[in-house]
Amino acid sequence: MTTVAVVGASGYVGGELLRLLFRHPKVRVSAVTSEQSAGKPVQSLFPNLVGPELLCEALDPDRIATRADAIFLALPHTKSAGPAQRFLKAGRKVIDLSADFRLKNAQAYATWYQTTHPCPDLLKIAVYGLPELHRDAIRSATLVATPGCYPTAAVLSLAPLVAHRLLSEPVIIDAKSGISGAGRTPALPYHFPEANESIEAYKLGAHRHIPEIEQELGMTVSFTPYLVPMTRGILSTAYVHLPQARTTEQLTALYRDFYKNEPFVRVLDPGQSPNPLHTRGANLCEVSAFADPRSGTATLMAALDNLVKGAAGQAIQAFNILQGWDETLGLQDSGLYP
Repeated sequence: MTTVAVVGASGYVGGELLRLLFRHPKVRVSAVTSEQSAGKPVQSLFPNLVGPELLCEALDPDRIATRADAIFLALPHTKSAGPAQRFLKAGRKVIDLSADFRLKNAQAYATWYQTTHPCPDLLKIAVYGLPELHRDAIRSATLVATPGCYPTAAVLSLAPLVAHRLLSEPVIIDAKSGISGAGRTPALPYHFPEANESIEAYKLGAHRHIPEIEQELGMTVSFTPYLVPMTRGILSTAYVHLPQARTTEQLTALYRDFYKNEPFVRVLDPGQSPNPLHTRGANLCEVSAFADPRSGTATLMAALDNLVKGAAGQAIQAFNILQGWDETLGLQDSGLYP
């Protein structure tokens, strides 16, 4: 069994990592850290967990490195870089779920996260952990930067057009997220009376996932995120102009060919729309393509669970790849429905 540690396990992503890793046939979770919950059993933080009764502990990278072959970092943005550097020096593989290594440009990181990157040299070795686009690079990685939930949905909805040179500016992306995407720390906008029966756009033109999407697509995008009253899920809708006339059936065929060997991308039939409910709890992204020959535009949609394919599941998928295992290990279960 390969031993792994989950660092920063008290948040929703950390809990989802534990849920999935406890069921992984080739993994044993050997250490769990949480600064705020040190000394508490993980089941006191996540009563849903069925697995070993591990106690949370304070983070000591040198000590944790002696007990784990690989490290999953589920720390807040701007807090992962330092521990990642120490784990890498100890010879451990690191899968980071924060934004600290997603951007290849240190200046872009400073601009969007309002702080200087503490380990800019590591940006050169970090591999963006979207398996559908970077599988070969992930295989030889020591540091994987797990993509954000919004970028995962947006990029997977548009990658086939990029590959066939059918994508050009302007690219307009409208994306809706469940409240768990904001994390577990209480705040007024996520309070039930504030968020229920509501939909609200936020961080227009300033969301930190914008440079991540642009980096992967290679072009400027207009991105508007919305908070919607559901617990889990992302629904991303992109609007683009097609340089050549296409029917919905032709676009669907193009998408199916592009994703034909991808175990976690489901291309829907013409006329079907992705629904986050269909992906709840699963490491799955549903995508669809609709062409409007009258206007010469296309609507590309994607749905996923922001905590699984948008975070923990995708991190484990990348970890399976860099271990040389079948990338579906521990991730084969269907989602929850309804």
